[in-house]
Amino acid sequence: MPSFLFWIFAAVMLGFGAAVVLNRNPIASALSLVISFLGLSALFMSLDAFFIGIIQILVYTGAVMVLFLFIIMLLDLRTETRRKMNVVAVVGGAMVALAFFAQICSVVGQLGAAQQSFPPLASPKMDDVHSVGLLLFSNYNVPFQIIGVLVLVATVGVVVLSKRELR
Repeated sequence: MPSFLFWIFAAVMLGFGAAVVLNRNPIASALSLVISFLGLSALFMSLDAFFIGIIQILVYTGAVMVLFLFIIMLLDLRTETRRKMNVVAVVGGAMVALAFFAQICSVVGQLGAAQQSFPPLASPKMDDVHSVGLLLFSNYNVPFQIIGVLVLVATVGVVVLSKRELR
């Protein structure tokens, strides 16, 4: 992938990621998150991780965001009302973000591996799906099951919370 495409997809991902946080409307935030997921998927595709890129689109953009939008519609969330800005909190948050960015730049600058180009990947003898499946169901089987139960409990909780009382 040419470097200008990387920068375009990275900018799309970061821009819409910021829109997720800055939007007051929950539906606009969820749709911004969808576009951010698509940008992330394009970045995975550029790294020749086609399986992860497609799963990013199918699972996160397709299933999880539909679930989020369903929950937003079910809870009938309204647009958040504008509040007065707390200048001290905004300045403090900006200072913490800049300090964090400076720390990251310092660590990456001192890291020797960050100065070198990434070596080309060896051609795999097994396909991507087979290796991910073996890893998922051998090493990460318990966390995979726990996440499934957690999503089920969250969905049931949303349905219980959104139940209207009959009078």
